[in-house]
Amino acid sequence: MSRQRAISRQSLPEVIAKDLRERILSGELSEGEVIRQEALADDYDVSRMPVREALKQLDAEGLVQLTNNKGARVTRHSIEEIREIFDLRILLEVDLFRRSIPSLTAAHFAECQKILEKMDRSYDAEETAEWGKLNHAFHSALYAAADRAMTHDILRNIGLHSDRYVRMHLSVMARRAPAKEEHHQLLHLAREGNTDAACDLLRQHIGRSRDQLLDMIVAARALETSA
Repeated sequence: MSRQRAISRQSLPEVIAKDLRERILSGELSEGEVIRQEALADDYDVSRMPVREALKQLDAEGLVQLTNNKGARVTRHSIEEIREIFDLRILLEVDLFRRSIPSLTAAHFAECQKILEKMDRSYDAEETAEWGKLNHAFHSALYAAADRAMTHDILRNIGLHSDRYVRMHLSVMARRAPAKEEHHQLLHLAREGNTDAACDLLRQHIGRSRDQLLDMIVAARALETSA
């Protein structure tokens, strides 16, 4: 973390937290990596106070774990915690989708289609920074008519933790095409009002991503251990 990063002086903690969040989700700051307030202050050319506030915000989100009020460590989820993140997504999202489909309007479908087209372009352009955000936006748009604000809030928090893993999963080209096809099919089934088939596909879609991702992470961590 030697290169200084130019940032606006307006709302420094929020700006720093946003940039750090992206660095964590993109994998630039890896799981378990120690990040120190002094180094971050030099990195962003600011005092330690806004850095401390930014780290507190990310600690509250669960993306970092503060250590002795001097620095932080990027949260490293266990395999079972990662499994739980995706299991929670299945529980919440399938319920939201089932409640949403009967009330989806033409305006909802138009918004879903717009996001889906952005997703397709981002895949083709290898815009990895957009994948997690657009994936969350598309799924949220499908569930917009469920009228379950509290569930959406919980899902938004879970989305922060799943974002980096969604990007990791989609980074494998062979996994990207099936994901694209399933997103289009989810929207098609919702338009048709085929609630049972749509929810079954959503359950399979998230579950398949979970299983493939866990295989990737188990293999990667095995290599780390043997190195």
